[in-house]
Amino acid sequence: MIKFEPENIARPRRSVLCVPAINERALQKLPDLDCDAVIFDLEDSVAVDAKQQGREALERFFDKTPLVGRETIIRINAFDSTFGRADLETVLRCVPDAILLPKVDQPSDVHDISDILTERDGAENMRIWAMIETPRGVLNAAAVAEAAHTPDSRLSAFVVGLNDLRKETGVPNLPGRTYLVSWLMQIVLAARAYGLDVIDSVSNDFRDLDGYAAECEQGRAMGFDGKMLIHPAQIAAANRHFAPSEDALEEARSIVAAFAAPEAAGLNIINANGRMIERLHVTGAEKLLQMASAIDARKADRL
Repeated sequence: MIKFEPENIARPRRSVLCVPAINERALQKLPDLDCDAVIFDLEDSVAVDAKQQGREALERFFDKTPLVGRETIIRINAFDSTFGRADLETVLRCVPDAILLPKVDQPSDVHDISDILTERDGAENMRIWAMIETPRGVLNAAAVAEAAHTPDSRLSAFVVGLNDLRKETGVPNLPGRTYLVSWLMQIVLAARAYGLDVIDSVSNDFRDLDGYAAECEQGRAMGFDGKMLIHPAQIAAANRHFAPSEDALEEARSIVAAFAAPEAAGLNIINANGRMIERLHVTGAEKLLQMASAIDARKADRL
C-alpha cells in the first residue's frame, strides 16, 4: 500500500490561474503567462452542453502543450454528478499534477477519489486539491485536512471558494471581507495543522487592481500561500504579494547559518544576535529558501 504524505517540497503557488477548459484562446496564451499554476476548469465555467467539448479541448492541450515549470490542475465536476466520471477519465488521460475536487464537505469526498485513482493506476505523483466552499466544508475543514495523513491519501492543498460560500450563507461581498475573515482563518488553521498548502479565493472584479492588490496583501497576512485568479491581469500582484520578502529571506539565511555552526550542534535553542531562536524554526527557514530558489529557477527557464 502506498502512503501519500503531505508534500515536503516547496512549490510556488502564489498565482493559480483558473481557465475554462472550453476557452481555446485562453489555453493558447498559457505558455506565455507567468503564473505558478493553472487550474483547467471543467466545472462552473463550462456550460452543461459544452462539457464534452471541454474535455476534448483539454486532452488536445495536454497532448501538445506542456507547461514547463507550472503546476497543472484539472477541476472536475462533482464525482456523483452526471459529468464526474467522464471528467475523471479525462484526468487519467491528461495526467495533470493534481485533480481539484469541488465542494468538498467531508473526508470521504477525498478518500473516494484517492481510492479510484489508486485502483485505476493513476500516476503516483498526482495529487488531490480540495475546494472548501460550502458551510459544511468550512465546519469540517480540519477533518478533511486530516485525510492527508491517512494511507493512500493524495491530498495536497485547499482552495477557498467564496462565491459559493457567500451564496449559501447570504454574506455580502463587502470590501475587506469583513464577515468572512473568521471562516478564512479557520480554513488556514486546518490546512496548517495537517501540512497542506492553502490558496485564497478569487477576486471577481479583475479591473479593480488596487482592490485586488489589497486583497492579496490581506490573504498573505492571513497565512495563505497564494491566490486563485480569473484573469492574467491579476498574476503580477499575486506573484509580488505572496513571494518571500527580502527581509524574510535574509532572516531565513541567518537562522539556517546559525544552526549550521559547530557550536550549535546538539542545541535546540540558541542566542543569535540577541534573539532566542529554536531549532524548529530551521525547517520553516529552509522551506522559504527552497521556495525562493524554485521561483528563481522558473524565472531562468522563461528567459
